[in-house]
Amino acid sequence: MPELPDVTVYCERIESMLRGVVLTELRLRSSFLLRSVEPSPTALHGQSLVLVRRLGKRLVFQFSGDLYLVLHLMIAGRLHWFPREKKLGSKIDLCAFDFTTGSLVLTEAGSKRRASLHIVRGAAGLAEFSRGGLEVHACSSAQFAERLRSENRTCKRALTDPTLFSGIGNAYSDEILHRAKLSPIELTSRLADGDIERLRLAVLSTLDEWTDRLRQEVGSGFPAKVTAFRPGMAVHGRYGQPCPVCSSPVQRIRYADNECNYCVACQCGGRLLADRGLSTLLKKDWPKTLAELEERRRPL
Repeated sequence: MPELPDVTVYCERIESMLRGVVLTELRLRSSFLLRSVEPSPTALHGQSLVLVRRLGKRLVFQFSGDLYLVLHLMIAGRLHWFPREKKLGSKIDLCAFDFTTGSLVLTEAGSKRRASLHIVRGAAGLAEFSRGGLEVHACSSAQFAERLRSENRTCKRALTDPTLFSGIGNAYSDEILHRAKLSPIELTSRLADGDIERLRLAVLSTLDEWTDRLRQEVGSGFPAKVTAFRPGMAVHGRYGQPCPVCSSPVQRIRYADNECNYCVACQCGGRLLADRGLSTLLKKDWPKTLAELEERRRPL
């Protein structure tokens, strides 16, 4: 799922290319995409784009006439720019925003249709989409600590909860926790003041670094490779590969459709975390350390 760095760069490039440009037509190919009824899509026709900003992991397009289009890309939604009107022929094409200078096309890979689009009028309508998550770049150390301690969660779950923090998801939370040298399952109630401040600084530096990397990658073009798995990441998506800090093999915890990647040595004091599937199956045979894991993997 596109997170704060990806969504920020999307917003910056769309606004740079299309601010002040008129939307001539919104073409919907998927009946499941539009989740609102009033105003209708035709209300946007002929309106100019005022600005584009991020609201959590959503993109907010503000148009003249006090109209807002709220787009959530979810896991597989992506935007593509074409300098001329684009025919919606592929099965992954969901809609097209036709401007006078070209078409912005929304696609969604896979069979599940999770991306959503809402059209609302006025700031009051837009406020309904705020999950209340703290914007980490606009808060103090004390505010960050208070929010983190407001509920007793694991560090991983706290960072990715949109009601606690805004714009952080599965991928960048892995990177943040690795940089902060904190276990993903450490409870927030057990964190010392120094741990929390280290985590806050890791959040800021990780998000800033990757936002800058993506800006440099895109340049004056349009984001074409929006993915949660990027070369240069420390642990996310790098199961079995060496940690860039200590060279220990990156480990993972698999759950539902996601997985958490971490370094045993840098984050967990050398202790393997229990994988919900394998550790339940193996029970007492589940290795507790990397040394035990490597010993079990050796051929007889």
